[in-house]
Amino acid sequence: MESGVIMFNLELVAFAVYLLLVLAVGVYFFVKGNKSEGGDKDYFLGGRKMGGWVAALSAGASDMSAWVLMGLPGSIYLAGMGQVWISVGLLIGTICAWIFVAPRLRRLSIRANDSITIPQFLTNRFQSKSPALQVICAVIFVVVYCVYAASSIYACGSLFNTVFDMEPMIAMIGATIIIILYTFLGGFNAVCWTDFFQGMLMLAALMAAPIVALFVMNGADFVPAGEVVTSANYYNPLSSGKFDWASISDILSGLGWGLGYFGMPHILVRYMSVKSEKEMKKSRVIGIGWIVIILFMASVVGLVGHQYLGDSLVADGNQSLVFVFMVRSVFPALISGILLSAILAASMSTADSQLLASSSAFASDVYKPVFRKNASNKEMLWAGRAIVVVIAVVALLIAVNPNCAGIMALVECAWAAFGAAFGPAIILALFWKRFTYKGAIAGIIVGFAVDALWYAFLSTSTGLYEIIPGFIASMIAAVVVSLIDKAPSEEVVALFEEGIKPTEDVEA
Repeated sequence: MESGVIMFNLELVAFAVYLLLVLAVGVYFFVKGNKSEGGDKDYFLGGRKMGGWVAALSAGASDMSAWVLMGLPGSIYLAGMGQVWISVGLLIGTICAWIFVAPRLRRLSIRANDSITIPQFLTNRFQSKSPALQVICAVIFVVVYCVYAASSIYACGSLFNTVFDMEPMIAMIGATIIIILYTFLGGFNAVCWTDFFQGMLMLAALMAAPIVALFVMNGADFVPAGEVVTSANYYNPLSSGKFDWASISDILSGLGWGLGYFGMPHILVRYMSVKSEKEMKKSRVIGIGWIVIILFMASVVGLVGHQYLGDSLVADGNQSLVFVFMVRSVFPALISGILLSAILAASMSTADSQLLASSSAFASDVYKPVFRKNASNKEMLWAGRAIVVVIAVVALLIAVNPNCAGIMALVECAWAAFGAAFGPAIILALFWKRFTYKGAIAGIIVGFAVDALWYAFLSTSTGLYEIIPGFIASMIAAVVVSLIDKAPSEEVVALFEEGIKPTEDVEA
């Protein structure tokens, strides 16, 4: 009993120290921001002054939410190697995004009237005065980010309930308040710097847990926590054991996750924030290296956890807690508290990025062009901060709903919506000079609609992840409407051709 109390107290100390550090970062950048005149560009994009390490790890940490420590290992723990195709798809997607999308997006966003949000970039890329595209994008942002942020808040509830036996609702409310506070205070700088440290913590936790567990398993007195039940196809990358539609759909769906990177606003703005071409090259290497290790070790956690814990988590449907149980079993209390803070880090690093991306879209792309065209920088900041609170509260309501589908399902839904809606538009905007404003609007609307309809009516019967049909439909709609539409003006073509040139001096 006494040892249990000590473990509880030490884990609590580790969590408390972590949360205080996160809030300290927010306060620091709030005070610093009040002394500068950077305005909305500083708050929403860090003034385009992010170094290579911070930008790379911030992009990775905001991408790899708590699902990489809970959802993905849990899926592999439960179903086996057939689920690793998600890791493969994400790896291919992030490599392509860093190599092909990141440098061009940074250059073109600067040339396109120094755009600070994705909707702004897509509008300025065509030199359009119409706010239609910005408003459509901002509305989709707010809706989808409510779902996405809910997954991070839900993860916090599961974590605190498991570790401290805290009521999930209380834990989720507390996590929401902390995320709001430091996003509200510090803006993009606070988010990026906390993401940087959280990315390092996630990396350490995922590397340490399965390696130490393997050493423990090699001990003569090791006994799994439950019976190790391994199905015939558990270690087969073909989930059904043969090359049929079930296996094909799992492979395609897993690889389809990679399409999400081309349309994920909170990741794309990290590319835009890098301060120079030189730092972009550094970010690319660091970002790809980090994601390779993270995805590989998350998959290893699921496989090692299957052997270490047996089927002890299956009966209660707690497979998403495989990392939590493994860490608490193999490490002393203080270390386990530090490593489990990685889940909190993953949850917060994604939630804060999502809140900031949606608030910047609302303030810059709806509030100013539609409601207050003469809004000052200060007024824009407060409009953005207000929407942070609104989205966080809605996300909390989704997370605490008894019918909430859980971490992996929420992430799948939001990831697909963004990838299908915005992925083709971003790719075409960066690589096709014949692309038009109307084509972008058509692609975004069609991609989002097809994704939603496929999810509602066909995803279960086909077994195919909705991002794939949504992405294809969006690309077709964008290309067809652009070809039907009047060709872009010479000024738009000139902006495109100038913006894609790789130069060492393209800085904001």
